[in-house]
Amino acid sequence: MKVKGVIFDMDGLIFDTEQLYYAGAKAAATTFGFPYDKELYLNLLGISDEEVIEKYHELFDEEFGATTVTAFIEMAYENTSRLFADGQATLKPGVMELLSYLAENKLKWVIASSNQRPVIDELLEKAELTRYFPTIVSAEDVPRAKPDPAIFLAAQNLLGTKKEETLVLEDSQNGVLAAHQAEIPVIMVPDLLPPDQDLKNKTVAVVSSLHEVKNFLV
Repeated sequence: MKVKGVIFDMDGLIFDTEQLYYAGAKAAATTFGFPYDKELYLNLLGISDEEVIEKYHELFDEEFGATTVTAFIEMAYENTSRLFADGQATLKPGVMELLSYLAENKLKWVIASSNQRPVIDELLEKAELTRYFPTIVSAEDVPRAKPDPAIFLAAQNLLGTKKEETLVLEDSQNGVLAAHQAEIPVIMVPDLLPPDQDLKNKTVAVVSSLHEVKNFLV
């Protein structure tokens, strides 16, 4: 496929952050005595912070009270922020190699992440990647989070490329669904959850790492 612009997701694609989000939430849940496991966390992958907060209140308010649930959410966020500040959000394999390839071939790229802009900025700065991503679309820039297509349509508009000349790189189900609804080709690089056949059918390809993406850019 002839690609002129690439849209990167961030969490689970550029950075190995999903395990850190889980660790932060799990530690907070243990403090407050909440029932919390990996399955619950995986069910929340790829949605906005607002939706995660809403889901936690739905799950726990009745038993623990809204005030306690809010305290749990704040502690989970603080726990994860400390892990980020400690530099524990490592780069996923192939990130730098792919960025070099895009630059050498004069392709454009942008981040489109459902995360909040301050978190995106912190992660990029900590990894010394800020200069590589001058263009960013975050949760604050669109009315609805993935799987709604708004964030990818906004990113494509910033790139100024046609949909068929644009490629989305995603690790999550909601990200793939958002790209599919936006009618922009998407390659999935699974992080914590492998895709089922229906999700695979909505992608150009499913690859094991970003190292393989350049094979689809020629």
